[in-house]
Amino acid sequence: MSRPVLRVMTWNIRTGGRDTGGPDRRDRIAQVIAGQRPDVLALQELRDLDVSAFAARLGMRPYLARSWFGQPVAVLVRPPWQVLSAAPVRRPLHHAAQRVVLATGAGALTVIATHLHPYSGTRRLVEAGWAAAALRPAHDNLALLAGDLNTLDPYADHAERVARLPAAYRRRHLRRDGRTVETRAVARLLAAGLVDLGATAGSTAPTRHGGTEFSDMRLDYLLATPALAAHRTDVHVLRDPHTHHASDHYPLLADFTLPPP
Repeated sequence: MSRPVLRVMTWNIRTGGRDTGGPDRRDRIAQVIAGQRPDVLALQELRDLDVSAFAARLGMRPYLARSWFGQPVAVLVRPPWQVLSAAPVRRPLHHAAQRVVLATGAGALTVIATHLHPYSGTRRLVEAGWAAAALRPAHDNLALLAGDLNTLDPYADHAERVARLPAAYRRRHLRRDGRTVETRAVARLLAAGLVDLGATAGSTAPTRHGGTEFSDMRLDYLLATPALAAHRTDVHVLRDPHTHHASDHYPLLADFTLPPP
């Protein structure tokens, strides 16, 4: 089977690929990415990572959004895909958001990579609104929101998995009443007309490297406009011996039948 023309990957690589007092995972991360050869790569948690050198190692061009309070995010693009414009989303997100517009044979593709607030559902809701606003000009065209949204989806029953979390982490996924599961950020993005491409792809955290912060959760998303969703051919979470230990999140990939310009 021939490979679709455009492959997108999103991945939270955890603290720049290195753990304090723990292993250096950058070689393993690079090996996974090189094996999948994404054309567009959204990366989160890039603290202390030399993104330019890392991108050069992969043969990609980096577009970095530095963080207001947390960790940077980036979009990496593989030549010969042409970048028409690139700039951070100018909002005070806890982490960051980066917008890149690529030329394709089906029209311009807008990609926004982000990482929503890790601790507060209300803050995530606000940041989701900012992301939706940033995508609004491309709403009827090809557009994609990629990243770790730190939010459970609004159409599954998450009560049991949230209850398994230690109290400190459980609070991140509950409303102020301490009972209702917090899903509003993703719900807001779906209400803006985006399509959840990975709705049936399965959980993305934790991996075998991860700890007690997660409980079989899908926190990483590829949300597309209907125009882009029509080009999707495959979406899957990549689980293999390398990704089990490369980060505490698994990467999420999607293939699209989008030709170069």
